[in-house]
Amino acid sequence: MYKISLILLMLFSIGCTQATEDFSQLPEKKQTPQALYITAIQAHDMKMKDPENVYLVDVRTQAEIEFLGMADAADVNIPYMFNDLSEWDPEKHRYQKVPNSNFSVTLDEKLEEAGLNKETTILLMCRSGTRSSKAANLLNQLGYTKAYTVVDGYEGDKVQEGAHKGQRLVNGWKNANLPWSYKPDEEKLYIE
Repeated sequence: MYKISLILLMLFSIGCTQATEDFSQLPEKKQTPQALYITAIQAHDMKMKDPENVYLVDVRTQAEIEFLGMADAADVNIPYMFNDLSEWDPEKHRYQKVPNSNFSVTLDEKLEEAGLNKETTILLMCRSGTRSSKAANLLNQLGYTKAYTVVDGYEGDKVQEGAHKGQRLVNGWKNANLPWSYKPDEEKLYIE
């Protein structure tokens, strides 16, 4: 029985990665004024087709990279926010997050090192698409013309019902079985 349940769960999560791409149904917290949206599968495909001109930025915290791994295709990790370990959010059951004031400066530096600029296609990926949408909004305000948000992120969305309710088993980079590793290239990491 356990094996059948596991197989069904795997089929369910694989099937969910092929979900509709009707971005008009995105939750408000994942929306951006520029409406440049992409799924993890599309982001992977875009990056593989033009690796020199598509720049994939993982905007998750260093702890997320350390404990959950990183997409092999990511060019760099630049956290959009940091965990404030002195403040716990009892409603969200996590540490408070504070903005990374060096986010855009660090991105500018990394793009320049790669010979890229504000017209480059930039794909922003967080855990599930909320922080990446905020990062895309910021970059849009700073003159970046093609800052996309990966709407399903690295871990994907939560299951809404059933025995796996609350678990991130719907869509996302990892659930789509796209290449990732617990041992990211040190050159890609954000080190202060």
